[in-house]
Amino acid sequence: MKIRVTSVLLALAAVGGAAAAQPVLMSPEWAQAACEAWNRDAVLTDKLVESGWVKNDKGRGYKVMQVFRTDCGASPTAEMRIALKDGKAQCVYGGKVETVQLDGGADYVMSATTARWLEMGRGEYGPMRAMMFGRLEFSGPKMEAMGNMGPFENFLLLVGKVPGSTQACPAT
Repeated sequence: MKIRVTSVLLALAAVGGAAAAQPVLMSPEWAQAACEAWNRDAVLTDKLVESGWVKNDKGRGYKVMQVFRTDCGASPTAEMRIALKDGKAQCVYGGKVETVQLDGGADYVMSATTARWLEMGRGEYGPMRAMMFGRLEFSGPKMEAMGNMGPFENFLLLVGKVPGSTQACPAT
């Protein structure tokens, strides 16, 4: 009996530890994991080079993408930087928001409610529908984004692929 109770307690502790280790959705820790997932996605790393998207960095060497959950506040809580590296559009930084001065001709800010981010992450609808119906707020070079809907959709799907807790808001 003592062995069985100990096994159950160890199993519960392992499950609790795994849940506790999950970063908060749209937090700097989540952005770091999203950055790693980006680099494993061939559509993002290859198609954004083919289209020229990654090269529009205004001479800075990277593009900035900032994201946040609107039901958690009104400003970005996570940042990703994408750069041309080894012939790929690679995420070279995922973490806290560090870029204060964004360039509207190259950089992006995206926001939605937690529920909408989760819907987009599950692939319930793509970026075009999300923007048309106001489910995704978006600022940045719109024509550039329109020409990259396939990769843009893959970015939104990262929300469903990268585990993130929605029980709390990211710390600011």
